[in-house]
Amino acid sequence: MKLNTNSNAYIIIYSAILVVIVAFLLAFVYQALKPMQDANVALDVKKQILYSLNIRDLDGAEAEAKYAEVVKDEGEIDGQKYYSCEINGENILVVSLKGMGLWGGISGYIAIHGDEAPVVYGAYFNHESETAGLGAEIKDSQEWQEKFIGKKVFVDPADGSEVALSVVKKVEDPATQVDCVTGATLTSNGVNDMIKAGLKDAGKRFVQLFVKMQCTKDEPADSTAVEPKAEEE
Repeated sequence: MKLNTNSNAYIIIYSAILVVIVAFLLAFVYQALKPMQDANVALDVKKQILYSLNIRDLDGAEAEAKYAEVVKDEGEIDGQKYYSCEINGENILVVSLKGMGLWGGISGYIAIHGDEAPVVYGAYFNHESETAGLGAEIKDSQEWQEKFIGKKVFVDPADGSEVALSVVKKVEDPATQVDCVTGATLTSNGVNDMIKAGLKDAGKRFVQLFVKMQCTKDEPADSTAVEPKAEEE
């Protein structure tokens, strides 16, 4: 019996088989590439953290090596990640941030240092869909990110419950404020809200963690250790 390739049954069966084959191939390719994709995502995160530490222009292998060198510990407090780092003998705490811009999600990392009053060591911000040349400048403009360096983070360094660092349209306190990205007031407001919420939610705990880092650094060597006795002849 000759197969009727014009029948509805043939077309439906043929289409179903084709869809299954294509779906299988796509699933196979996805699973084959997933480890590489995950590695690229992890490397991108490490580079962003290094950017917040003012370490840029590294290729993949260099970034991996530098990250392993400067990041001594990492953890999470109420879903917010932090990274304990050391550069040239100085302890630096990097805090992750997440928020909303004008058109989608934004994120960033703020690096904090200072023995008594924590100030910004460096900052890096990212976005999902902000407008190129405007809101996207929070990521693309290194010059704007560098304006955060040296800014005071908390109103009361010993408490950390009130965040002093802010992004504003008109700077009135240069010690704590950074001016908005030109033409991107709403995205800049999103960065400001992200900083305020992200640092306030865990500010006190991060201050305590930072103080603990400093105390560990300044801890004297154990003076109670007993030197081994020389063996008798």
